[in-house]
Amino acid sequence: MLLHWINSRQRLQILSSGNLVLVDALNNIKWQSFNFPTDVMLWGQQLDIATRLTSSQSNSSLFYYSFEIEDKKVAMYLNYGKLRYSYWSFQPSMNRSITYVKLSSRGLVLFDVKYKKIAQIPSEGIHPLRFLALKNDTGNFGLYYYSPEKGKFEASFQALNSTCDLPISCRPYGVCTFSNSCYCIQLLTNENKGGSDCSAEISGGFCNGKEAEMLELDNISSVLKNVTKMVNISKTECADLCLQDCKCAAALYFGKASTDTAECYLYRLVLGLKQVHKGTGFSYMVKVPKGTGKNHERHSVKRWVLVVAGGVDGFIILLLVGGFGYWLVRRRSQTLHSQTSTT
Repeated sequence: MLLHWINSRQRLQILSSGNLVLVDALNNIKWQSFNFPTDVMLWGQQLDIATRLTSSQSNSSLFYYSFEIEDKKVAMYLNYGKLRYSYWSFQPSMNRSITYVKLSSRGLVLFDVKYKKIAQIPSEGIHPLRFLALKNDTGNFGLYYYSPEKGKFEASFQALNSTCDLPISCRPYGVCTFSNSCYCIQLLTNENKGGSDCSAEISGGFCNGKEAEMLELDNISSVLKNVTKMVNISKTECADLCLQDCKCAAALYFGKASTDTAECYLYRLVLGLKQVHKGTGFSYMVKVPKGTGKNHERHSVKRWVLVVAGGVDGFIILLLVGGFGYWLVRRRSQTLHSQTSTT
C-alpha cells in the first residue's frame, strides 16, 4: 500500500507484516519502523542483538519494563532510574550466542551469526501467532494469536504464569504469599494494619547517619536477579555488608547445609518479594531503623504469650466443664439407683 511519495526515488510503504518502510527506486529498504520497536513485536519482525522492547512509563511510577536481546539470552528487566534488575530470562543450550530473533507463526525463534536456528520459545496453541507484547501494567510478555471463537487476541504463551513471579506483584516492602495476596513487612514490626504504604516507618534515610539494623524474614525470596552476589560467606557477614553500604536496602541469603552452598545478594530496592516453602534455604533481611527488629521480637513474644495463656485458660475451663458434667451424670446415676432400690 503506497502512503506517500518522498521524491521520485524514494517512497513510503506499509507491508503486509505491518512494517512501515522507506524504499528507493530499486525497492531497497532505506529505513523501517521495525528498527524502532516500542512494546510490541509483529509477526515476521526481526530484532538484532542489543535491541529491546520497552513499556510505557506512567507519570505516577518511575518503574518501566524492558524485553532485551543479549549475546547469550533474551531477558526481561525492571528499570528504576539507573537500577536494572532481571526477573526472567531464556538461554539457548550449550551457551550459544544470539545474533537476532524473529517472530514466526509458531514462536519466537533465536538465530546465530550463521542465520541458523539455535532455539525457540514455542507457541502453545494451534493458531498462528500475530504479535509478541510486553505488558505495560505487569511486565509480563506473551505470544498472541487471534481467536475467531472469542473475536479477540489471546495469549498462547506467557513468560510468567504466577502472580507472585511478577516483579511488582505487591508494593515496595510488600510480600506476595502462596494465596497470591500481599502483606506489608511493616506489619511484622507493629500492630498497625492501617494504610496502604508498605514502606512507612521503614525505608529511606540510611545514608545520612541514621542508624539501622537488619530485620530477618525466613522463607522469603525475591524474583529480582542481576544483583551484586557474594559466595561462601555467613549470614551475619551478608547482613553486615548491607549495613555498611548506605544505599543497600536489603539482602537475600541462600544457604543449605545439605549442599554446602552460601550465597548473598544485595539490593537497593525492597521489591519483588515472594513467600517460599520451608527448607528451601532462603532468608530475606531488610534494613530498618535501629530498634525496629527488637520491637518485632517483642511483638512476636507478646503473641506467643497470648497464645500460650489462651491455651492454658482454655484447658482449665475444659477441665471445670468436664468435671461439672461428670458430677451431674454421676449424681443422676445415683438417684436412679436409689429409686430402683426403693421400688
